[in-house]
Amino acid sequence: MRCRVHPYFQQRGVQEFGHRHGILTQAWSPIGGITFYRGGKHTSTLEDPAILAIAKAHSKSAAQVMLRWHLQEGRSVIPKSTKPQRIAENIDVFDFELTPDELASIDALDTDQRGGPEPETMTLAAFGRPIPEP
Repeated sequence: MRCRVHPYFQQRGVQEFGHRHGILTQAWSPIGGITFYRGGKHTSTLEDPAILAIAKAHSKSAAQVMLRWHLQEGRSVIPKSTKPQRIAENIDVFDFELTPDELASIDALDTDQRGGPEPETMTLAAFGRPIPEP
């Protein structure tokens, strides 16, 4: 099942439902995408001190740490990028492993807040143009 999952919005209930029914979670927007949290202590997953500390310890980027976190927690991840350097960086996540403490540190970042528009607000009326059916 494809759902928005990143360190600040983990949707544990949705993931647990999928796990109980043998459904693999595919993390959509696995590093938080372009949605940044306004106000409070969270801004961007790419600038989170906990993630940056883990990245430094492994000589990796924050994005690589988050992708590795998803993989080690059993999710499918397909990050989006159009930049060749980032595409190469995104695949370079198989030469290190996060410790149980590092995984727990990222797990603890969950805000249980979407950080972007709620799905029900994504309507024709709100955006003023038809959304084509596949």
